Amino acid sequence: MKTSAPLRPDTFRLEESESGELRAAHGPSKATSKADTTGKVYGYARVSSRDQNLDRQIDAFLDFGINEKNIYSDKASGKDFNRPKYKTLMRKVRAGDVIVIKSIDRLGRNYEEILEEWRFITKKRRAAIVVLDMPLLDTRVIGGDLTGVFIADIMLQLLSYVAQTEREAIRARQAEGIAAAQARGVKFGRPKKAKPQSWPQVRRSYLNGRITKQQAATFLDISKTTFDKWMKE
Repeated sequence: MKTSAPLRPDTFRLEESESGELRAAHGPSKATSKADTTGKVYGYARVSSRDQNLDRQIDAFLDFGINEKNIYSDKASGKDFNRPKYKTLMRKVRAGDVIVIKSIDRLGRNYEEILEEWRFITKKRRAAIVVLDMPLLDTRVIGGDLTGVFIADIMLQLLSYVAQTEREAIRARQAEGIAAAQARGVKFGRPKKAKPQSWPQVRRSYLNGRITKQQAATFLDISKTTFDKWMKE
């Protein structure tokens, strides 16, 4: 009885079928995937405020071998992807290109939007993403082997779950802390403005119709809303 030779781990790979499904394969790749990274390599850096420094991220890109003219950076919040240089970069990216970032939070801070943008770049644009601080997040395809893409997608989903769980835990701790403080009599918000000594006189003048609400509020240096609240007390 003839037995098949044991499969070598280094010959295992994932290939994409014509229908777009991933399947296990063994042996050398017969063809190069259409997602192979044969284009330009770009770096994208971001900090949240103008007084923060981009040098550490840019130095990492230069060490990676990225041409300085292909490095784009924003000094903007990561709450969404509406950033000038990022939008410019997205207009330039083509299939086969690579986008390198220092860490996943440089891409953004909202993991749901990061997942959506990640899929747009890797699936729609057919470009690759490399996260320097997390080697498993590397979707470059070499010789048709999609194993890295598969692992990166799983890792990103896991990171998204962990981040969402942590956000919910933080909100729960905050709610518990606020409830405990309120139970101890702690007041939140701006301190209540004290009424001036002239308040009784101004109040009588307003009630007697000698001055308007606007005049009374102006005299007391308060808003009409505050004046209404004081009148109801």
